[in-house]
Amino acid sequence: MQLTNDELKKRISELKEKLSVTVVAHFYQRDEVFELADITGDSLELAMRTMADDAEFVLFCGVGFMGQSVKVLSPDKRVVMPKIACCAMARMIDSLYYDDSVKFLEDNGIAKENILPITYINSNAEVKAKVGEMGGMVCTSSNAKKIITTALEEGKKILFVPDRCLGQNIANQMGLKSMVIGQAGDPKEADIICYDGFCSVHQLFTLDDIAFYRKKFPGIKIATHPECDPAVCDASDFVGSTSQLIKYITELPEDQKVAVGTEFNMVNRLRPKNTYVLSSTKPECPTMNETTLEDVYLTLKAIDEGEPINEIEVDPKTQKWAKIALERMLAL
Repeated sequence: MQLTNDELKKRISELKEKLSVTVVAHFYQRDEVFELADITGDSLELAMRTMADDAEFVLFCGVGFMGQSVKVLSPDKRVVMPKIACCAMARMIDSLYYDDSVKFLEDNGIAKENILPITYINSNAEVKAKVGEMGGMVCTSSNAKKIITTALEEGKKILFVPDRCLGQNIANQMGLKSMVIGQAGDPKEADIICYDGFCSVHQLFTLDDIAFYRKKFPGIKIATHPECDPAVCDASDFVGSTSQLIKYITELPEDQKVAVGTEFNMVNRLRPKNTYVLSSTKPECPTMNETTLEDVYLTLKAIDEGEPINEIEVDPKTQKWAKIALERMLAL
């Protein structure tokens, strides 16, 4: 018999009381899943806060690379996911594509020892490990500028994977030259060489959307995520990570209108009025929205029955080097 949402919430609550488990959820999760979580935040915040949590199990509502990050940073924890959904951007690069990117730079006259790789946290553990082995580190959208500033002090070319938009936007903010692998440009003349990956949700926001809202509501603020196209970010009033967007928007005067260029579920929870989604279509992350209340309930039920499902495992070598790449970021 199909359980109603209210029945599922009741059973989930009972199992949470009974089990040594902490439920964590990313900001992009469905409202009903987000509301039942013990810890909420963006990907790095969740990984860091669960490091300090003492429950045996972490039930992570998000996408695969996020669950991996928790496991890498806290290898003794048992990490399970209601759905091991895969971020589309993270799927755009694997260890082989990463090796091809390094080879591209070598073929264009840049020695491997003169390459410093940085991977956006939206990448799988194998890519993070490759980056760690080459002396590189992880970054997030909130700390990318600081990470790149520090990295440039080594006088090396930065290989930035996988999000070209974040890499280009940070380069623009810092007055640096960037190029995208596969597009026109000489890597020897660029400070940051970007892999050609992107977030499909953040590509939905356009200059036409900005023009529409500025015409409809004179004085409106435009706030966007740095995974958006550089032209969109350049035309915005504020550009920031998920946490930075939340802070900026919630601190605006109540009567200040704002159109936001990021995932729908998060925007929809921000303010009761004067907040708009900067898109003519619903910018909802399909993989983040795969997790349902029923999935959470069945995952908790499996833990209760002693047969956990969807448990995240990372092999020792990958865990070692991915952790080093993450810890280099945390040290800054």
